Amino acid sequence: MHASYQNEIYLRGLSGEAPPFTTDATRLDAAAERVMEPGPFGYVAGGAGSGDTVRANREAFARWRLVPRMLTGATERDLSTTVLGTPLPAPVLLAPVGVQSILHPDGELATARAAAALGVPVVQSTAASFPLEQVAEHAGPRWFQLYWPNDPDVCVSLLDRAARAGYTALVVTLDTWTLGWRPRDLDLAYLPFLRATGVANAFADPAFRAGLAASPEDDSEAAVLRWVGMFTGSDKTWDNLPFLREHWDGPILLKGVQHLDDARRAADAGMDGVVVSNHGGRQVDGAVAALEVLPEIAAAVGDRVQVLFDSGVRTGADVVKALALGARAVLLGRPYAYGLALAGERGVRHVVRSLLADLDLTLGLSGHRSPALLSPDVLRRA
Repeated sequence: MHASYQNEIYLRGLSGEAPPFTTDATRLDAAAERVMEPGPFGYVAGGAGSGDTVRANREAFARWRLVPRMLTGATERDLSTTVLGTPLPAPVLLAPVGVQSILHPDGELATARAAAALGVPVVQSTAASFPLEQVAEHAGPRWFQLYWPNDPDVCVSLLDRAARAGYTALVVTLDTWTLGWRPRDLDLAYLPFLRATGVANAFADPAFRAGLAASPEDDSEAAVLRWVGMFTGSDKTWDNLPFLREHWDGPILLKGVQHLDDARRAADAGMDGVVVSNHGGRQVDGAVAALEVLPEIAAAVGDRVQVLFDSGVRTGADVVKALALGARAVLLGRPYAYGLALAGERGVRHVVRSLLADLDLTLGLSGHRSPALLSPDVLRRA
């Protein structure tokens, strides 16, 4: 069971060995800030505007409380599930986090290795520091996240490359067709893409390279500027979705869904899933907490599409609450990014194992043998 990580930590303590850093995911940001440069830390930790949506995401979890049940035989638990054909050891995936080399030199490679060792799927970002093919060599189960470029040929090329590299589902981020107002980055004038970081998928892409007057190796500045304009792209419409279906054979999920009508339109358009998310509060300051809209979206379309969730997940209790409110699985973001900054591959493994152990114990101690048994009835609104 995942909970055995707790025993492992205690037993290692007998020989004087402590975990590499805190097991409390709500303190990872403070630990990471002590070892990171201000620009990279601000890029990961920061949110849009005043940070109101970042705070709202966490506050939303506090408004729901678990009501534990006793004597349910929850000693033996099974957290495994399947989402869109991908087996999961627990209902947790690693969310797409870009430019991971600003956190650790091994970046996405370290994250992929850690996830593969645990059998946890990783959702690979378009905005990666290493080409998607190279990451795939180190990854286990893997999905590809698309920042939809405004050049159709480049888009098709990215999708073809991801399919050939064994990425089995496509996660299309809808809420970041241009960057939100992010004061922490702006105050430091720090945008890693302009420093040719997080552009590896573009620079390795034949369709992108074909549109350049000189190769990225010979004129990186021109290549970066072209990609930044294409990377932020332009806002699409529902009429554009058939293009993705035409060029991707596997499941497609739309990430960034926060309105009930958008969830219904995604289902009507034949999408396979939605990720209820506000990008961790990084795009629209003052937006509704993702958890607030999860129950209504799950109730409306959960029988037609797979409903996943991210934004604000830190603890095992958070995962249980999201699952009880209708999510099939959650995506973990900032915590594993901080783990990467703190200790590379080992740090990512520690963060993910800690979350899985916390989830396993919280599920059992609240009286449930499986995530499938969770429903809104296990919660009370505070």
